[in-house]
Amino acid sequence: MSKRAYNFNAGPAALPLEVLERAQAEFVDFRETGMSIMEMSHRGAVYESVHNEAQERLLSLLGNPTGYKVLFIQGGATTQFAMLPLNFLSEGKVGSYVMTGSWADKAFKEAKIAGGAHVAATSEDKKFLAIPELGSIKPADNAAYLHITSNETIEGTQYQEFPDTGSLPLIADMSSDILSRSFDVSKFGLIYAGAQKNLGPSGVTVVLAKEELIAESPSNIPTILRYSTHYKNNSLYNTPPSYSIYMVNQVLKWIEEQGGLAGIEVKNRDKAGLLYNTIDGSGGFYRGVAEQGSRSIMNVTFRMQSEELEKKFIKASEQEGFVGLKGHRSVGGLRASIYNAVPYESIKALTDFMNHFQKTQG
Repeated sequence: MSKRAYNFNAGPAALPLEVLERAQAEFVDFRETGMSIMEMSHRGAVYESVHNEAQERLLSLLGNPTGYKVLFIQGGATTQFAMLPLNFLSEGKVGSYVMTGSWADKAFKEAKIAGGAHVAATSEDKKFLAIPELGSIKPADNAAYLHITSNETIEGTQYQEFPDTGSLPLIADMSSDILSRSFDVSKFGLIYAGAQKNLGPSGVTVVLAKEELIAESPSNIPTILRYSTHYKNNSLYNTPPSYSIYMVNQVLKWIEEQGGLAGIEVKNRDKAGLLYNTIDGSGGFYRGVAEQGSRSIMNVTFRMQSEELEKKFIKASEQEGFVGLKGHRSVGGLRASIYNAVPYESIKALTDFMNHFQKTQG
């Protein structure tokens, strides 16, 4: 096998090597059925056991919160941006949104189309390089929910703690940091996450919701866009992305082996610490973009003195086997996405490269 790349892609992103190897071993013949799991009927007992196992495993990793259901839906987090307001904005209600950057903005715009959106807080004055103070978040009086984006992949910011919304449902897009750390699920009415950063390959979006919120949906929206359709049919109303769900189950198993969320959080904080310390200790050669108290442990964004130098850095890094270090095209700069599956060794290799680059170019 050729050497594995140092994969810092923002998504689809690195998967654990152990998971890929296990999937490879049972790719052609799954559990002695003479078929790959991707060739099987989603109505069959073999597939359904994997489907249910993935749901149970996710709940177990989150401490088995009572009254929550896991759904597997297609269309990415982007479809969730529309499903949320369609399902929850009854007459006279609005969705309240905390504006923290590119992804929060996309969610907000969909709610505007689907019924009504309100800005509960924004960090636009800080160029979205910080998460607003929790005390500044003011949902509308007629809010149906408060929506947050727990981690902004493009700007590299992350909530360090979550707002307490009382009886108002708190909804979070956790696409880029779900299962990266321990958190209290009971604060949330609904959480959604595209799988392709921390949960598995692209193709499936995981929704974790309080059952009371998704048991009944408005009958005037298309059947497939109702949460109740997926809830009542155990996410098997239509053909699910079965292979992606199988892979999610494998990744969840791997997270259990890392010591669950507590174990994975220690590893993630070590990785982020090493990288941020290299940036902060470079005497200004590298400069962290996000404000200190809002820094993400999943997407580390940084700049250098000139775009010229950044281009040089990217070119040199690619020659050394590093992939995906270019910042998002909307903001430029540099970004290392260090999701759960990115090993510490990759971060160590990157910081060694950064130190060497500074010596030769500084």
